[in-house]
Amino acid sequence: MLIKGKVLKILEENKGRNISGEEIAKTLNISRTSIWKAINSLRNEGYVINAVTNKGYSLATNTDFISKEGISLYLNKSCSDIEIYNYKTISSTNEIAKNLALSGAKHGTVVISEEQTAGKGRLGRSFYSPANTGIYMSIILRPNLTAMDSVLITTSSSVIICESIKKVTGIDCQIKWINDIYLNNKKVAGILTEASTNFESGTIDYLILGIGINFNQPKDDFPDELKSIASSLFNNNNNNINRNMLCAEIISNILDMIPRIKNYDFISEYKKRSIVLNQEIIYISSGISSKGKAININCDGSLVVEHDDGSIKILNSGEVSIRRLN
Repeated sequence: MLIKGKVLKILEENKGRNISGEEIAKTLNISRTSIWKAINSLRNEGYVINAVTNKGYSLATNTDFISKEGISLYLNKSCSDIEIYNYKTISSTNEIAKNLALSGAKHGTVVISEEQTAGKGRLGRSFYSPANTGIYMSIILRPNLTAMDSVLITTSSSVIICESIKKVTGIDCQIKWINDIYLNNKKVAGILTEASTNFESGTIDYLILGIGINFNQPKDDFPDELKSIASSLFNNNNNNINRNMLCAEIISNILDMIPRIKNYDFISEYKKRSIVLNQEIIYISSGISSKGKAININCDGSLVVEHDDGSIKILNSGEVSIRRLN
């Protein structure tokens, strides 16, 4: 880890509390000059670091930049050795993660950025990813699952994201089948999974789990075409709840869930949070629009739809798009 990262780690661990340059230098076994240079470099990146004579440095409590050091502070011990790549801006965390996976990156590796210039959504859509207001991350997973089971990662991750948001922020979110997180009938987060499968065995070689969350986005800043359908957990006032904590909670719980995903423990909670279950919906599959009522969600994450004539349709993720009639 570079000196700047080591200094940031100490400041994050002591956020809001003064710690002397002498203490930092002694802990890291480096010179006071090196500490001063690291502090200035962090300030140039936007970190608010206060300095008080004879008391030292303190990282302002309202500082909310995503960093490897900040996330690591809140991870479960079982996740303490995962690799985290963090950026100020990149095209797409999923694309970077895919390249890392092809190069042999291990299970649990995380790619996260303050901004995406080409964020990816489902069905070829883009994901709005402005700087410093959201969470845009991808986790490389190497689960012992078949390609048919990959939808379990999407459904279980939806539950984990909702539960993590509730724990860290106190905000209760819902799920629109299959991978969108909603608050007050507007989308605040989405999931995109991309997998590479071994064609001989049918098992997943690697799966990229992309997560995008609108965390602290002023409502008037959304593009006009999104204002009626998208929102944010907070609207320019996050009450000093930092994004690093939420990132760590999501990462820890997803990695903890993977080994026991075939227990299907998450399905009951997924149903409770569903905004389409027991609702009249319109779904588009293979370019054909149909109407029915969502009557159940199976253990494999598929949606059971009953038509007016009593016939049943099982929807899997694939290229299916749905909306509620109301």
